[in-house]
Amino acid sequence: MKWSFRIFTFAGTEVRIHATFFLLLLLVASQGVMGGQGFYGAVDALLFILAMFTCVLLHEFGHVLAARGYGIRTPDITLLPIGGVARLERMPRKPSEEFVVAICGPLVNVIIALAIRLGLGIQTAIHPAYDFGQAGHFFEKLMLWNWIMVAFNLIPAFPMDGGRLLRAVLAVFFDYGKATRVAATVGQGIAMLVAVYMLLSATFNPMLLLIAFFIFMAAGQEAAAVTQQEATRNLRVRDAMLTDFTMLPPDARLRDGVDMLLAGTQQDFPVMDQHGGMQGMLTRHDLISALAEKGPEHPVVDVMRRCPEATHPAADLTQAIDALGSNDCPALPVTDPQDGKLVGLLTAENIGEALMVKAALMRARGVA
Repeated sequence: MKWSFRIFTFAGTEVRIHATFFLLLLLVASQGVMGGQGFYGAVDALLFILAMFTCVLLHEFGHVLAARGYGIRTPDITLLPIGGVARLERMPRKPSEEFVVAICGPLVNVIIALAIRLGLGIQTAIHPAYDFGQAGHFFEKLMLWNWIMVAFNLIPAFPMDGGRLLRAVLAVFFDYGKATRVAATVGQGIAMLVAVYMLLSATFNPMLLLIAFFIFMAAGQEAAAVTQQEATRNLRVRDAMLTDFTMLPPDARLRDGVDMLLAGTQQDFPVMDQHGGMQGMLTRHDLISALAEKGPEHPVVDVMRRCPEATHPAADLTQAIDALGSNDCPALPVTDPQDGKLVGLLTAENIGEALMVKAALMRARGVA
C-alpha cells in the first residue's frame, strides 16, 4: 500500500503503518492537551490509542494465523487510522474455511476483553454516554474497546468480518460469485444507510462517515474482483497471452524503439537478454520521456522497466492476473518452463479480449 512503511516482520508477515496514522496520533495528543490535563493528558491519550491499535493488530493476526492453517500466506498487515488491513494471498473458497478465518479476528478481541475482566475484576458495562476521552481508567476503556471491536466487526457489512461470515453462510446455498455479490450489496446498503443517517443527524461523526465510504468502495471492489475470478476460472495463461509481438535486443538504442513504435500498433516492447529471456519492458511513455532527455542513441536497458515476475503458459490465469497487478511492468513475461525463453506476454488488454471472446462463445452456446 502506498504511503506505508514497514515497522517489523512477525511470522513471515510484514507489519506496516500508513503515514496518515501519525496524523491520528497528533490529533489524539492535541485533544488530550485540550482536555485540561496538559502533558499528562496527551501521554495518557497516546498510550491508550497505541493500546487500541495493538488490539487491532492482534485481531488481524488472528486472521493471519487461521489462514495459515489452510496454507494461505499473508504478505503484510497495514495499520490505518480507521483500523487494520491484512492482505491475504487469497480468501478460502470453502465456506467452512472462510468462516473460521473470518471469526478468528473477533475471537481474539473476546479473549482480550475476558482476560482484562477476569484478571483485573473489572465489571463496567458500556453505555452510550461512556466517555473514552476521560483520563485514567485505562484497562476499563481497553476492555470496552475490545467489546466494541467485536460488535462492530460482526456487522454483516462486507468486506468486514461480519460480511465475510455472511458470504460463508450464503456460499453454502449459492455459488461463490453470487454469495459475494449478495454480501457486497448488503454491505453497501448498510454503508449508505449509515452515511445518510450521519448527514441528517445532529450528531455528525466524520469518522463514521469515512468508514461508511470505505466499506461502500471496498465492497464494490471485492465483488468486482470475485466476478473477474469467476470469469477466468478454468482459463490458463496460454488462453489469453499475446504471442505475436516485437522484441528489442539487449544492445538496442532508443532510436530502435522509435522505429518499432512507428512501424506498428505495439506500444510496449520486451527487451531480451543474451539467453533469449526477457530482462525488462520499454513502455511508450518511458521511451518518449527518455528520448527527449537523453537522445536517440541512449541504451534501452537504462530506461526499461524491470519485470521481476514471470509465469508460464499452463499457469492459472487468475493467479497470473494478480501477479500482473502487483508489479510496475505493463506486461507479465510468459516463459517456457523448460528453457526459460520468452514465448508470450500477458497484458491487461489481451486478458480483456480473451474474456470477451469467452463471453461471446458462452452466449452462442446458449442460443444454440
